[in-house]
Amino acid sequence: MNTTDNEKKPDKQLKIMKQNNRLHILVVDSNYDILNFLKDKLTSAGYDTLTAQGVESALAVLDFKTVDIVITALKMPKGQADGLDLLRYIKDNFTTVEVIMITEYPEIDTAVQCIKEGAQEYIAKPFRETDILHAVDGVKQKIVRRRIASPKEKPVQFLGIIGVSPKMEEVFERIDRAAQTNANVLISGESGTGKELVARAIHYGSYRAESPFVSVNCTAIPDSLLESELFGHVKGAFTDAKRSRQGFFQIAEKGTLFLDEIGDASLGMQAKLLRVIQNKEINMVGSSQMLKIDTRIIAASHKDLKSMIPKGLFREDLYYRLDVINIAIPPLRERREDILPLVSFYLKKFSEEMELEKPPTFTDNALQALKNNDWQGNVRELENLIQRLVVIVEAEQIGVSDLPQSMRFNVNSKNSSQFKTLKEVEEEHLSLVLAGVGGNKTKAAQILGIDRKTLRQKIASSKFHISLDKK
Repeated sequence: MNTTDNEKKPDKQLKIMKQNNRLHILVVDSNYDILNFLKDKLTSAGYDTLTAQGVESALAVLDFKTVDIVITALKMPKGQADGLDLLRYIKDNFTTVEVIMITEYPEIDTAVQCIKEGAQEYIAKPFRETDILHAVDGVKQKIVRRRIASPKEKPVQFLGIIGVSPKMEEVFERIDRAAQTNANVLISGESGTGKELVARAIHYGSYRAESPFVSVNCTAIPDSLLESELFGHVKGAFTDAKRSRQGFFQIAEKGTLFLDEIGDASLGMQAKLLRVIQNKEINMVGSSQMLKIDTRIIAASHKDLKSMIPKGLFREDLYYRLDVINIAIPPLRERREDILPLVSFYLKKFSEEMELEKPPTFTDNALQALKNNDWQGNVRELENLIQRLVVIVEAEQIGVSDLPQSMRFNVNSKNSSQFKTLKEVEEEHLSLVLAGVGGNKTKAAQILGIDRKTLRQKIASSKFHISLDKK
C-alpha cells in the first residue's frame, strides 16, 4: 500500500517536536523505591523526571515547575490526600497536564472512575517497565499533537509568586541569580512574607530541582532533638533510638535544605552547622564516622541576625557563611501595589474551594480599606482574612462592615503628608465613621454625638462620596 505525503507529515512533525521539546514528568508515590525506579527508567528514556512523595509535595512542584504528565499512585497513606484528589486538582487547575494512574489492584470500578475523572491511562501493579513506557508514549503523542495544533500555551505563573511592585521585581531578580549558583542563601523578612515560597522558587529554578526540597523550622523542633533531626542517629545512640534514622541533611542529599527561623537555633547548634558548611560532612548522633554530603543550604529568619552578633546571640562566622546571597522580602505595607492582586488571587482560590457558583466581590471602600491596612501579619494575614470572609459572608458583596473592626477606618489613605483644613479633617472623619457603620446614618449620628438632621446637612455640603443606606 502506498503512503501519501499527508500521512507522512504528522510523523515528521512528531519527530521534530520530540527533538526540541522534552516532556516533563512528575511521579507521585509514597514509596521511595517506586519513585526511584520510575525516575531511573523514565530519565533513561529521555524524559525530564521529577518526584514527589505524596500529594502535598506534588502540589508544590506543580506550582513551581512546568509539568506535562503526572504519574501518580491512587493509594496514599491513611489520612493523606490520594491520587484521585490530585487528579481532580490537576483537572481544575492545570488543564494541559495529563495524568496516568497507578493502583494496587486491577479493579474495573476503580479504572472506570479514574478514566471518568480525567486520567488518560490506568496501570495496575505489579507493572513492567514496558507498561509504563508504553503508557507514557501514548500520552506523549496526544500532548505533542495538541502542541502542533495550538502552539501558544497559557503562560505559567512566574515562580508561583504574586507580585507586581518594583520591590518584588527586585526580589525576583535575586531569586533568578541565586537559582543559577550553588551559594548559600539567607532570606530575611517579617513573619508571613513568604520566605519559604522564595526558598522553593530558588530550589525549583536550580539544577537541584529534581532532588528533594526539605523544610525545617528550627523553632518547632526542641533543641535537644534538633541535632538528631538534622544529622540523623544510629541505632542505640540514645534510649529511644531503636533503629538508625537518616537526618534532614541526608534526606536532602543533592537537593536543598531550608532552615527556617535559623535565628532561634542555639549557639551549640550554630557551631555544628558551621562545621557542616565548612567541611561538607556530617556526623550522625552516636557514630564516629563522618559522612560527606552535597546539600545546598537556604536559611531564613524574621530576626535581624546581624544585630544579634554583638549581643552574643548569633555566631558571626556562621552569619557570613550563610549570607553569601541575601534576599530581603519587603513587608506587604511597603509594596501596596501587590495587595489587590493578592486579594483577587485568594478570592478566586477560596471561592473555588467552597465550590461557589458566583464568587463574592468587594465594594470599592472595602478594597481601599484592605489596601490601606498595615498588614502586620503580611501575606499570611491577608490570606487568612480572605478565606474567613469567603466562608462567613453570605452576601454577594463584601463591604467595609464585614472587615475586622481595626480595618474599618482605613478607607481613606493614611499616607498623605499635606496639612488639611478643619473642614477637610471633619469630612474625612465623617467618611470614616460612615464607612465603619456601613453607611448607617442613625448609627453614625450616635457615634458623632449629633442628630440625623445635622448629619444630613454635613453630608450634603461635603465633597466626599460614600455608599449610604437609607436608614
